[in-house]
Amino acid sequence: MKKLLIFVLLACVTLSCKQAPRQVAPSFEDVLSTRRSVRNYDASKTITEEEVRALLTATQEAPSWANVEPTKYYVAMGESNRAALLEMIGGNKERVCNAPVLIVSTFERGKSGFFRGQQTNEIGDGWGAYDNGLSNAYLILQARAMGFDTLIMGMRNADAIRAQFSIPDTETIMAVIALGYRAQEPNRPERRPLDDIVSFF
Repeated sequence: MKKLLIFVLLACVTLSCKQAPRQVAPSFEDVLSTRRSVRNYDASKTITEEEVRALLTATQEAPSWANVEPTKYYVAMGESNRAALLEMIGGNKERVCNAPVLIVSTFERGKSGFFRGQQTNEIGDGWGAYDNGLSNAYLILQARAMGFDTLIMGMRNADAIRAQFSIPDTETIMAVIALGYRAQEPNRPERRPLDDIVSFF
C-alpha cells in the first residue's frame, strides 16, 4: 500500500510538471507601454474569428452617451474582402498588407449627443465620433492585452467601403483598423512635456 501511494504521488508530480505553463496576463501598465501604431505585420501569423469576437466584446465595455453604443464594426477576414479593403486605404496598403484582419469602424448618427431626437448641445453628432474613439481605444488596448497589434487609419475611400460592406447611409465611416502581429519592434515617438497639455487651476 505504501509503495502504491508513493507511485501515485510521483505520477501526479510528473503530470503536473508536463502541463503547459500558465499564461500571465500583462499588467495595464504593460499594455499602455507596449502598445504602438504598427506598420509592419508578420504574414505567418493568423487570428481566429473567436479571437476577434472576444476582442470586440471588450469594446462594448466602453462608455457611450446614455449607453447607446453607437459604434459598429465591419470585419474583413475573408481574403477577397480583405484584399478589396486594402485597395481602399490609400498609402497604408503596403504597411498593413500582411495584417490578417482589417476592421471598419463606424458610428450611427443621431444617437450620441441627442435626447428625444433633439441635439443636446452644439457638438451634436460630434459625440458619436467621441464615443467611437472611446470604443476604438478599448479595441486597441484589449488587442495589445491579447498579444495583437493595431494601426488606426484615417486614409480611406468611404464611398467604396460603404458599397463593399453594405454600410447604411445612417452611419459615418470613421476609420479602418489593422489587426495582426508586429513583424518588428516599432519605435516609441517622444511625447510632449506634460505641462504643454495640462493646466492646473
